[in-house]
Amino acid sequence: MHSVAFFNNKGGVGKTTLLCNVAACISLYLGKSVCVVDADPQCNATQYFFDQETIESLYSSDDAFTIYNVIEPLAIGDGYNKEISVKRAGRFGVDVVPGDPRLALTEDLLAKDWGDARGGEIRGIRTSLVFSALLEKLQGYDYVFFDVSPSLGAINRSIMLSSEYFISPVSLDIFSLKAFENIARWIDDWWKDWESGLANVKRKERIPRLFYSRPIFIGYVTQQYLAKRDSDGQRRAVSAYEQIRKQIDQVIIANGLADSLVDMNFEIGTVQNLFSLVPMSQSHNTPIFELNAGDGVVGAHFSKVKESKLIFMSVAQELLERAR
Repeated sequence: MHSVAFFNNKGGVGKTTLLCNVAACISLYLGKSVCVVDADPQCNATQYFFDQETIESLYSSDDAFTIYNVIEPLAIGDGYNKEISVKRAGRFGVDVVPGDPRLALTEDLLAKDWGDARGGEIRGIRTSLVFSALLEKLQGYDYVFFDVSPSLGAINRSIMLSSEYFISPVSLDIFSLKAFENIARWIDDWWKDWESGLANVKRKERIPRLFYSRPIFIGYVTQQYLAKRDSDGQRRAVSAYEQIRKQIDQVIIANGLADSLVDMNFEIGTVQNLFSLVPMSQSHNTPIFELNAGDGVVGAHFSKVKESKLIFMSVAQELLERAR
């Protein structure tokens, strides 16, 4: 099993749309089993995967399992949750650990216990590895994808500590360049704190035997640009966006994120603006490339639906090539 966090410090970059459609490609067409963990308190992925009736049923039931149930036992001193429940997103072909707005309430717990972890306290280390414990119970999947918030907070730190890889969806603007600088500095700081904390543990045999690592950056996906064809018939971003694109690789190298991408193009793929297909897919809880006439697709939209499959398939194949 390989774990990948879809992460960017900047919001509004189409992160959830990318994750859900790439996950569907990998499951439906590339033959891999996928579980998506919605670890964003805004629950956008959960709303994308499931219709309103399912959502209402999920959150009105005391027995429903969400991401909040992964952390709640730690908050009351019961340790890691021993049972994990997932929900099937039929048209996407993936299993989901649904999101929960109450996840935001655990930020303080994770932040406090991170302070303890830095001092070598076992309780703090155990709390910080809560998502590693979750992944232990999801070993039957080929891939686990984390959808996370655009935050440099304690929840995302614990997720990144437990993820093998991370991928960054980016919009082609100056703020995405600054986001890479923030991410690189943040990861560097907390990884040094983590290693210091482990070194301070007096009885090292008590450290949980769970996976943890400094996550490996495997590339970025540019999104939401307007494209036109060049003289060779290839799609190219319009010039204003192209200038930003040229700077992204320089920022990645300058901030030490490129070590894992030797001899690789940092850009995994590109997703141009798909206009009305995105809200259409969201309202029908289906991947963009699976939309059909029953979902309201008409006329020229059919060719755009076909084109979207090629776009997301290209990203999915490249992601699998790098995350293995």
